[in-house]
Amino acid sequence: MKRSKRQTARRHAVKALAYLSLGPALYLAPTLVQAAEFPSQPITLIVGFSPGGSNDITARAIAEPLSKKLGVPVVVENKVGASGMIATNDVARSKADGHTLMVTSASPLVITPHTQGKTPYDSLKDFQPVSLIGITPETMAINPRVAATNLKELVDAARKGQISIASSGTGGLPHLTIELFRSAAGGQVIHVPYKGASPAVADTLAGHVDAIVVDLPAVYKQIQAGSLKGIAMANDKRSEFLPDLPTSGEQGMPSFVGVNWIGLIGPKGMPASTTQKLHEAVLEAVQDPKVKATLASAAVEVATNKAPKEFGQFINAEYEKWGKIVKDAGINTAQ
Repeated sequence: MKRSKRQTARRHAVKALAYLSLGPALYLAPTLVQAAEFPSQPITLIVGFSPGGSNDITARAIAEPLSKKLGVPVVVENKVGASGMIATNDVARSKADGHTLMVTSASPLVITPHTQGKTPYDSLKDFQPVSLIGITPETMAINPRVAATNLKELVDAARKGQISIASSGTGGLPHLTIELFRSAAGGQVIHVPYKGASPAVADTLAGHVDAIVVDLPAVYKQIQAGSLKGIAMANDKRSEFLPDLPTSGEQGMPSFVGVNWIGLIGPKGMPASTTQKLHEAVLEAVQDPKVKATLASAAVEVATNKAPKEFGQFINAEYEKWGKIVKDAGINTAQ
């Protein structure tokens, strides 16, 4: 049966109305896709410590190459306070779209939660790891008047009498690394905390304490100059900055390992594609000779992961390791 002219007209009218109703969505669809693309605005790298430190230097070193790779401005913002906890919590609560990130180190993420007993964020649940960027191992050095040239001789000295070891403060990574040494040495090791690395180094140079354990940058020049005697790199491999200084493992103390690390994280819930894009951008950035040179000036050695998941596993392992050390040593820095 042939359709009447009225039926045909009605059918065309329905199609036209349907098309018109879809029209705005069709026109809007490309805009929605474009808005979902990352990045769509400037990226902020939050640093929880003052300008001039390792975290800040690292953030500013990678900002320019990240900007070139991602095609948007990348700015560094310092949010100082509470040993990095304020900045860390701000990032945890930020929008999970990849535009607010944090260049962090070991302390606020895997140490402070244990020494403080409680933090406003959950280090293992509130963040999306992106990539490890660099490492700077803890370094043990002694005043030249101390009659020891290696770890074994220092351990022997500790078993014969008290050995005082300075750190940059109670509850920090250097202090926890000293606790590892105390446990492995089994001697009379006295921890002497200072308010920062500078006074700790000064008193070690003056002979008021026998030794010091601190991040490599704080004693790098003194060891090179011979004003302090390098005893061990608390790592499982030698540093490219002091290649002649043996590691703790080489000297028969593999448990005496403490490495400060710097990495990029974002808030939990970032899209996998955004995380991967950022990860690839970091891998490319750290190959830039200018970036390597800048990091080297702070004695930070480039170190990365093959994938964000691998960095997450590394953070989990560090969290468990230092949590046990804090518990065993009974350290509590909460006010």
